[in-house]
Amino acid sequence: MPPVPVMRRAFIETYGCQMNIGDSELMAGSLARQGYVTVDDPASADVIVVNTCAIREHAETRVLGRIGQLQVHRRDRPDLVLAVTGCMAQRLGADLLENTAGVDIVAGPDSYRKLGDLVDEMRFGALPRGQMLLALDETEAYEGVPAIRREGVTAWVTVQRGCDHRCTFCIVPYVRGGEKNRDPSAVLREVRDAVADGYTEVSLLGQTVNSYRSGDWDFARLLRAVARVDGVRRVRFTSPHPNDVTDEMVAVMAEESAVCPQLHLPVQSGSDRVLKRMVRRYTARQFLDTVDRVREGVPGVALSTDVIVGFPGETEEDFEATLSLLRQVRFDDAFLYRYSLREGTPATRLPEGDFVSEKTSGRRLEEVISLHRGIQREINGSILGSVHEVLVERPARSAGDVLGRTETGKVVAFPGDPGWRNTYRTVRLTSTSGPTFRGVVAS
Repeated sequence: MPPVPVMRRAFIETYGCQMNIGDSELMAGSLARQGYVTVDDPASADVIVVNTCAIREHAETRVLGRIGQLQVHRRDRPDLVLAVTGCMAQRLGADLLENTAGVDIVAGPDSYRKLGDLVDEMRFGALPRGQMLLALDETEAYEGVPAIRREGVTAWVTVQRGCDHRCTFCIVPYVRGGEKNRDPSAVLREVRDAVADGYTEVSLLGQTVNSYRSGDWDFARLLRAVARVDGVRRVRFTSPHPNDVTDEMVAVMAEESAVCPQLHLPVQSGSDRVLKRMVRRYTARQFLDTVDRVREGVPGVALSTDVIVGFPGETEEDFEATLSLLRQVRFDDAFLYRYSLREGTPATRLPEGDFVSEKTSGRRLEEVISLHRGIQREINGSILGSVHEVLVERPARSAGDVLGRTETGKVVAFPGDPGWRNTYRTVRLTSTSGPTFRGVVAS
């Protein structure tokens, strides 16, 4: 009788953006090659992977605290391997090993293909603990490594890794390297595989996803091709750069029914002076012109954005320009932040006297949040009573309800069966708390 194989278990915890969700699915695929199944409880795991974000200091502080908490699992599993991966791992490198007890592997975004082999060698004594995999590889697009999706109803499909922009506040180009675009045939193959696994919503991922180029393929062509894959009902993409919003991309959004009428356009600031310091490569007027083109081409499109307040050198006049732009555009949603200094970014070299005090930047953040919430309440209140198709994602926190999103990304809770997960329901919006809605299934 052949021996029964011992099941190996991996627990993966993800922090940060959608790109990190996609990367965690790649790591699950890498570990699966060595026989590891992904589990939901770190107490039963042979390897724990903490996939990290380095965009803001708060995210890194949370991770460091979590690493300490996870050490408790070594008491019952002395051969446990704890790996810290992602952007924070790439940024801190050896410092993470030297200053954080209990970390066995530090692996950056271009090293996940080797993760399964490294974990096995370490667990069985062939390799000492304290290994680093931090080399950036301009050719690594993880072709051939299957993404193992276990949660959610959206298939996150990475089409681009790294970034060629050098915004002075951003660490991403330094921890993920330059832009690398996947072959379109590989992207379409992954989309078809996701459909075969039961996914009907696909979200294309890239640091500046709409700058995608591969041979004679641009992003508009790729977006159209994905939208036409049999079985794909919804397509979203994030995060585009305003400078790469082409007329062709807008046309695809308008013409392909599967492409959701939703667009995230990070503006960061409404001040030309601040935008120039950020090296965003557009003016406020150019950004507004882009918004006008999108709204003209895709009527009813929902727009969201990112804003940073308190960037070094930002004056009250600069801040007022940001408020003015928000009043003019009236975004459906906005992610609003106070500037967070990141070592290794060009902004750290700006004159010390230019840095805005925490008191001032905190007050500006509160003001911009208040403005946006008021605008969002007005926008969401204006569509009460309308009917939308909602993709059910999971049970809601409110008893007896399920949670899902409309085609424009509005979050709706409504009475329903948890068994409706990954199905579509026609829902009438009945009330709103500002960012979210309540609804009822429309007869």
